Parts: sequence; structure tokens; C-alpha cells
Amino acid sequence: MEFEDILYHKKDGVAKIIINRPQVYNAFRTKTVEELYRAFQDAEMDPRVGVVVLTGAGEKAFCAGGDVTEVVDGAGYTPELLYWDVMLHRIIRFIPKPVIAAVNGICLGGGNVFATLCDITIAAETARFGQVGPKVGSFDAGFGAAYLQRLVGAKRAREMWFLCRQYSAQEALEMGLVNKVVPPDKLEEEVDHWCQELLARSPTAIKFLKAAMNADSDAIHGIENIWEQALQLYYQGQEALEGRRAFMEKRKPDWDAFRK
Repeated sequence: MEFEDILYHKKDGVAKIIINRPQVYNAFRTKTVEELYRAFQDAEMDPRVGVVVLTGAGEKAFCAGGDVTEVVDGAGYTPELLYWDVMLHRIIRFIPKPVIAAVNGICLGGGNVFATLCDITIAAETARFGQVGPKVGSFDAGFGAAYLQRLVGAKRAREMWFLCRQYSAQEALEMGLVNKVVPPDKLEEEVDHWCQELLARSPTAIKFLKAAMNADSDAIHGIENIWEQALQLYYQGQEALEGRRAFMEKRKPDWDAFRK
């Protein structure tokens, strides 16, 4: 399979999917998310694959979220990007194989949602996690909020989304957002170790365990459908436009007119 925005290879039971846009901190555009979905789809169908690893190219970023240059009239992401984003969320959860996020740096916005959805997250000590939506006129009211709350608790999830703070890898570990933190030069080795452990386990048992653990949060898929449509409507308004313009102009947004 040939891709433009990602790297994809399979070896010894492990499928590795790498967001390959280091020049923009691995921020994703429509093509990126579609290619990520296609790679996960291939990994799901390949009986030789037992584990999937998702990571970012380079040492600076796992994924910085959506590429702000791909917007509609400066207001928001395209319906096509939102569609593939939702499809990617679903396949990360539905693929009957464990998915490991190897977080090697910045992990923000939509990138943080990707890592949150993965079954296991292993982070380099240099990784930083956080959400940015309310700072720039956007939000993820699907898995990005509802599932995050199940992982880190209601108070911390509200803090992350409402205040848009960033958190160190150690802080993310303490709140339950990641499973393990290692030095940057040990990340690949640690991820490989976890892959080998997983490959030594019964694939059918893992498949059913993943399905069982997902069951109590599967209703979020319905919420995510509403979020996708609501976000498209939100992007058509002046409030979202103000957030985008402020970000692009490197100034503080003026939200006063929208507090009604």
C-alpha cells in the first residue's frame, strides 16, 4: 500500500502506523486521517498482524491535532476531515487487536484523542498532553470528552478541556492517561517489549476482552454522530471564526460578544 502522509509497515506480527508530517508536528489533514483509517483497516484484515502501533515521525511530536491550514473560509475543518476523523476513532476501538500509542512528543487536540482511544499508551518523558479546542474555537464532544472522562475522572477531564492546559508525561501517568513513561531513547524498545508480550497471549481471548471492555462506552458512538454534525454547524458561526482568526493572527480571542 502506498501512502503520502503516513508510513506503514508490518513485521513479525506488528503493524506500525506512523504519522509522517514532522514539518507540522504531525498535524493531520483530511488525507492523513483517511490514510490512517486505510492502514488500520489493512491491519485488521491481515491475520498475520497481532498488534498495531500508532506513533509520529521524528522526536518532537506524536500528533499536534488538526492542521489549521485546512479550513473552510477560515472557520473550521472540512466535513470530509470530520468524517474520516470519526471513522478513525471507530476503527481504533473496533479493531479486534490491541493498539498501542507510542507518544514521542507533543500530543495535543485531536492527537490526544487518538492516544486516548488506543488500548495502551506508552510515552517518552518528553511527551506533553492536552486539549486545545476552546482556545481556538473547536471541540470534541464525542470520544474526546466522554471517553476521556472515563479514563481520568470528571474533574480532571473538565480541567483539561475547559482550561486547555498541557500536562507532562509523568502527570499523564498519574492521572491514568498513559500506562508507562520511559526515556525518549528507550521508547521504541519499550513498545517492542509490550508488543512481544501481547503477541504471546491468546488473540481470541484479547479480542473478546477488548470488546467487553468497550461495551459500557459503546453508546458514545451515538454521541459522536451528534458531535460531528454539531461541530459542522458551530464552524459556520462567528464564534468559531473568531477562535480560528485569533489563532492564525497570534492574538487573544475576544469571546465577549458570545457570552449570551
